[in-house]
Amino acid sequence: MHRQVMIHPLFSLGIGSEQDVVTVRQRAREVSAMLEFSGQDQVRVATAVSELARTIFAYASGGQVEFEIGKAGLLPALNIRIKSSGGGIRTATADTAAARNMPWRQDEALDAALVSAQRLMDGCEVTEDGGRMLEIALHKQLPGNVLLTPEKIVDIVRLAAHRPAANSYQEVQLQNRELLDTMAELRIKQDDLLSLTQELEDTNRGVLALYAEIEEKAERLREADVMKSRFLSNTSHELRTPLSSIRALSQILLDRIDGELTGEQEKQIQFINQAATNLSDLVNDLLDLAKIEAGKTEINSSSFTIGTLFSTLRGMLRPLSEKATVELFFDEPGTLEMITDEGKLSQILRNFISNALKFTEEGSVRVSATADIAVQTIRFNVADTGIGIAPENLQFVFEEFSQIESPLQRRVKGTGLGLPLCRKLAASLGGHVELASELGKGSVFSVVLPLVYQPAPHDGARRAEPPITASSVKGSS
Repeated sequence: MHRQVMIHPLFSLGIGSEQDVVTVRQRAREVSAMLEFSGQDQVRVATAVSELARTIFAYASGGQVEFEIGKAGLLPALNIRIKSSGGGIRTATADTAAARNMPWRQDEALDAALVSAQRLMDGCEVTEDGGRMLEIALHKQLPGNVLLTPEKIVDIVRLAAHRPAANSYQEVQLQNRELLDTMAELRIKQDDLLSLTQELEDTNRGVLALYAEIEEKAERLREADVMKSRFLSNTSHELRTPLSSIRALSQILLDRIDGELTGEQEKQIQFINQAATNLSDLVNDLLDLAKIEAGKTEINSSSFTIGTLFSTLRGMLRPLSEKATVELFFDEPGTLEMITDEGKLSQILRNFISNALKFTEEGSVRVSATADIAVQTIRFNVADTGIGIAPENLQFVFEEFSQIESPLQRRVKGTGLGLPLCRKLAASLGGHVELASELGKGSVFSVVLPLVYQPAPHDGARRAEPPITASSVKGSS
């Protein structure tokens, strides 16, 4: 429902000198402030009015500016009417401009002022008569929370009658202050834009990394036919093929290709499909473990910065961190660099981070990296404020198929192979994993790797796995 608005003329100001232009700008800003416009809107109103007043003074024989509270459409608004003296604004002569020491560019200057006013105000209307511009009306809708009382209107009227006009120096000072405030706001918006750009770049890196990983997985599947290990061959043919068939056949049934299903039939087939999917994930982890056990894993070491790795992980794992109560942070690693298999290190950290997100209901998950130059190692920590692990269960966390009983375990599904795989991958890179946790407080999963990967002494030899360093600590979040 719109407020009932009456028209209240406020005051008018003549434009006959440069000082009048300064006064018009000052009054426009003061009226806007008394009507509770925002700081930016006060600057917009003052700028639009003063530009038009300056143009009229320069190219016409003077004029008048009238302020009133009225309507713009159905909404209450501050209305400002700018009128020229004589026969119209566009009838000014070259002699008039010369008298003001202004170049003769009447149309260009006026058009530029009108364009600026249209951008700064909510409405700008021009009244013409035979090509002569007689009046310009500007409108700015009042803020929704302003209360127009008779007392406020009287105060505004008194403003024009009793407030001394500012001199040009004071007005320049105010304009400089307004410019500085505007520049500060623009800087904040620029920083926000840079932050959004960085976030987009991180997401793009994540997408590219995911595509690269998909390509790598596809290549590995194509190479599966030439693998000569009996274990891998049996796993591929005796487990993966039947599981794929089960999933495909169950999907055919769910798609109603062979006819309609009852509600109970659909439910049972969905159970079958989900079970086959879980078993497929289990087989994939088993394949990775089997290759490491057989000493057939390939280490593709290269030089990269930790900052780039963190940016990629941030983009990849953002979809997993959509809980409103859990925040994922990556500490700035500076210019740290290392030479190792980036893909396998990324796989370790992804497992750590995804586990932390699964078992953290509120709080944060923080990822950091610290180099120890003295011993040429680097430590990656993934700290969470999750449910934590009891001291007696720490030794079981990195064992195959081991899952710790907890209230969240029933809701969070897993194979029990992710963390054991991380341990073996760390060993293959010449490092080890560590765990610190306290029940109900959180956990810190760590992987310590050499800054420069060194191949095993013998080609294809499998590195021995160092023991896990596990301890219960206070405040591990």
